[in-house]
Amino acid sequence: MTEYGFFIDPSRCIGCKSCENACAECETHRGYPMIQVDFIDRANSIATVPTVCMHCENPTCAQVCPADAIKKTEDGVVQSSLKPRCVACSNCVVGCPFGVPKMMSSIDQMMKCDMCYDRTSAGKRPMCATVCPSQALAFVPIDQIKRERKLTPTNVFRFGNQEVKTKVFMMVPETIDEISIDVVDYIWERGADHEAIA
Repeated sequence: MTEYGFFIDPSRCIGCKSCENACAECETHRGYPMIQVDFIDRANSIATVPTVCMHCENPTCAQVCPADAIKKTEDGVVQSSLKPRCVACSNCVVGCPFGVPKMMSSIDQMMKCDMCYDRTSAGKRPMCATVCPSQALAFVPIDQIKRERKLTPTNVFRFGNQEVKTKVFMMVPETIDEISIDVVDYIWERGADHEAIA
C-alpha cells in the first residue's frame, strides 16, 4: 500500500483560509475549525502559514494531561481530548511546543486538529487538504511530494535542546535537515530595540 504523508508548504500559502472553513465542516469538529492561518512575521510581511497539529511521536500534550484524556492512535494521530476525561485544565495548551491545542470553554474540552481521523482512517484526505487551492496543505504519497516539489520534507523540529519528531512534514530547502526554533531568538533585546527607535 502506498504510504501517504501530510505536508505543509508555507511558501505556497496564500492566506485564503479555505482550510479553516473546510475544517469546521469535518464531522468530528462540531462546527469549530481546528486549523488556523497565521501570519509568519506580521510586522514585516504578509506571508501566512496554516497551523495544524503536527502529531508528535511523543506528544507533550498527552504527557502533561493529568486525566490521561489525550490518546494517540496506532498510526500516530494524536486525538482531541476524550470528553468524559478532560478536566479543562489547559496543561496541553501551555505544553504544546507548536501552540496547537485549543480549550473550548463553551464545552469544557480541549479540541485540536486530528487530521480528520474519521476521513484519513477510511483512506480519504483531510478536509483542509481537499480544498487548499495552492496545495500548501497536501495529503499525498511521500514519493510524489519528493518528485514534484523543489523543497524537501522534514519532520524533525528542535526547540532549544529538545528534538521533536512529528507525523506531519514541513517543506524546507534541501540544505535543511531540521527546523530549529529557540525562544532565545525571539526575546526582545531592550538595548538593541531602543537604539533602533532612537
